[in-house]
Amino acid sequence: MPNTQVRPVRDLRNKYAEIETFLENHNPVIITKNGRGAAVLINIDDYAEMEEYLHIKYVNEKLKEAELEAGKPGAKWTDSKKVIKKLRDKYCGL
Repeated sequence: MPNTQVRPVRDLRNKYAEIETFLENHNPVIITKNGRGAAVLINIDDYAEMEEYLHIKYVNEKLKEAELEAGKPGAKWTDSKKVIKKLRDKYCGL
């Protein structure tokens, strides 16, 4: 379990080195403004890991939806080559 710190926004300017050390140790920092939560800082590697997790979760949810849809009577099927071409056209040019 990470050790979370709560810091006022002024510490970003005045005590950034302390905050940076905390982040390097994979601990999140909650930034407050006027006593209320304003932002959360996390280590960049932790952020990348979280993004990957969320992407995988999203893809799994969409696959589950597709399986349910495919199981319905009268579901339309498309040739896999057409699907792959459509996906490549849409995403490979990014």
